[in-house]
Amino acid sequence: MGLTGKIEQFLLEQLEIGQREYIEIGRNELAEKFNCAPSQINYVLSTRFTPYKGYYIESRRGGSGYIKITKLEMTENQLINNILNETIKDSITLDKVKHILQGLTEEGVIEEREALLITHSLDDHALKSIDINDRNLVRASIFKNILLALLRD
Repeated sequence: MGLTGKIEQFLLEQLEIGQREYIEIGRNELAEKFNCAPSQINYVLSTRFTPYKGYYIESRRGGSGYIKITKLEMTENQLINNILNETIKDSITLDKVKHILQGLTEEGVIEEREALLITHSLDDHALKSIDINDRNLVRASIFKNILLALLRD
């Protein structure tokens, strides 16, 4: 497991151990613990603890900087609506789609097989007849329709 995975695992364990809705931790202390730059902590937070994975991050920078990670309690419909309204704009990359699908899988909203089918439906090979400059626009439109179909279930 790489450094990013170790930091993520540590934070998840802290949430689980405390059995609380949130944890607060100093960014610099966390960076020292893992012998890395604070920017590495920021990377973990921005990629592994996102709203579409069910987390809300508050961060204060500076000498007394801290991070507050809150596990959001949302229904499946609330999570999907949050993704539709806050995360997906007019355009989306395949990497972002994969991150969202990973979060939905981890939250039990969709199965891994469904995530794989959606990923393949939205990859560049599937969209090869679309101009490369328009693919992220088309990808966002299709992905929104798929998520809306999940809301109707």
